[in-house]
Amino acid sequence: MKRTIFFLLILFSIGANAQTVKVAAAANLRYVFEEIDAAYEKANPGVKVEANFGSSGTLLQQIVNGADFDLFMAADNSFPVKLKEQGAASGEMLTYALGKLVIWSNTIDVSKGLDVLTTPAVTRIAIAKPDLAPYGDRAIETLKKAGLYEKVKDKLVYADNISQTAQFAQTGNAEVGFLAMSLTMTPEMKGSTYIIDPAGYKPVEQSMILVKKWKANPEAVKFMKFVLSPACKPLFEKYGYIVP
Repeated sequence: MKRTIFFLLILFSIGANAQTVKVAAAANLRYVFEEIDAAYEKANPGVKVEANFGSSGTLLQQIVNGADFDLFMAADNSFPVKLKEQGAASGEMLTYALGKLVIWSNTIDVSKGLDVLTTPAVTRIAIAKPDLAPYGDRAIETLKKAGLYEKVKDKLVYADNISQTAQFAQTGNAEVGFLAMSLTMTPEMKGSTYIIDPAGYKPVEQSMILVKKWKANPEAVKFMKFVLSPACKPLFEKYGYIVP
């Protein structure tokens, strides 16, 4: 009898987990993910999608260390590759969107481009830590290709992820921030934006991959397919992404 109850509890636990999809999501996805989540849960009553936002590098380390996630939605394609190389991912890596890098300020007109960063009006420039966050990496690449890095490197203020970078710029801890365009497409982010020429940095191919334990939760596969479906294309485009 005890053995029967034990196996019933295991089956119940697996069934309960199958109704929750746990996603490690890059911080730039915070706003678009809310809409994707709402659309998926509406179409799939009884399913709950939970996201933990952070820099791709931090999320990668959490997964490798055993954090309980079903799906890793990174800010570029390098981190899913690293996850698979460490034996913590399963299946094919898929690109779900291409991100855009911008500079943004709520106190200074940045519409004329990157040269504004060298002016006395800009004393602090917020970027995400380049070793953890792809948008921070692309910001450094952009500055170097434009011949501006040596001129402004002492102004750089590093944030743990791209959401914190936006917070620095929004609250005045920095006059300008290198941000994912998606984070500037909300009502509270009123300010001046300059979209950086994509030719100036390596493409931000935002990719996702299943965490190795996904077989215990087939709902994760369904959610992954939904993210790639036509239903999500206008949601990504609303926040400035390009859908491949």
